[in-house]
Amino acid sequence: MSVIIVGGHERMESVYKKVGKKYGCKVKVFTHMETNFQKRIGNADYIFMLSDVVSHKLVNTAMKVSKQRKIPRKRLINGSLTTVEDTFREVKAI
Repeated sequence: MSVIIVGGHERMESVYKKVGKKYGCKVKVFTHMETNFQKRIGNADYIFMLSDVVSHKLVNTAMKVSKQRKIPRKRLINGSLTTVEDTFREVKAI
């Protein structure tokens, strides 16, 4: 399963990837708007949006892409390790 994480802190990027790997997921993390962001999302299975530290433009673009491609998404209040790990656990249970 592939997961896109939008937002969060740059210093936590490797931690997010390790947690995803622990649950058998391939993870891409976008902490800021990048060139060709829409194309780089690809065909992910899930999008997690960490709304505590993220630009509105990045969230709006991620929302638009998820609606167009019918990718399920989760909005998380913060980007803490516990919140992200709980969300991975919840998604894997589905």
